[in-house]
Amino acid sequence: MVAQEFTVDLNKALVFQVGHLGEHYQEWVHQSIVSKEGPRFFANDYVEFLTRTKWWVIPLVWLPVVCFSLMVSIQRGNTPSNAALMVVAGMFLWTLMEYTLHRFVFHIHTKSYWGNTMHYLLHGCHHKHPMDGLRLVFPPAAAAIICVPFWNLLILFTTPAMTPALFGGGLLGYVIYDCTHYYLHHGQPSKEPAKHLKRYHLNHHFRIQTKGFGITSSLWDIVFGTLPPEKSSSKMT
Repeated sequence: MVAQEFTVDLNKALVFQVGHLGEHYQEWVHQSIVSKEGPRFFANDYVEFLTRTKWWVIPLVWLPVVCFSLMVSIQRGNTPSNAALMVVAGMFLWTLMEYTLHRFVFHIHTKSYWGNTMHYLLHGCHHKHPMDGLRLVFPPAAAAIICVPFWNLLILFTTPAMTPALFGGGLLGYVIYDCTHYYLHHGQPSKEPAKHLKRYHLNHHFRIQTKGFGITSSLWDIVFGTLPPEKSSSKMT
């Protein structure tokens, strides 16, 4: 007897349903529903509220932390010019983290119940509902979890004066990334390079999900050979 294939009910909370899709999850999650109205994740209203974040919360929460990190770096003996260089280096380091997370974590292939569930929460929901404006940016609590290993990695390789400025630069890069990502989905850029970035990112969503992992830049796609074919991106309007 062949088991009946599981069907997700889009009118009910989705998070604890998608795991049942098993090996069919990857196909389902990339069949996008292009609607500005996002799905319900959880039946519990409080937990559901925590999954929704307006884009302006990101700079509101994290830019003061960036400024504080820069101030601490200067207090520890860094000159303003050196601290500024560390900020730029941290921003550059973030672009590599952005690419690495998107390619190797956000696009990991899963088929187990909990694997599918966690992937959907982390990134799958964005591919299923790419225009959900309240789930385009990371909730601050989730971003804070990523900050911890980033900070711990920096203190292994940098001096106490350099660490806060590099961390602040990486955090500033993240803020730019999240705000850029929101704009690429909901803005209507008329000039380059924003117009190119929008085509580039929508190409990743709707044509070839296995390439084009950069959001703020295509640099690392070029370096690591994941640049989408020209003819695919040129057709995107």
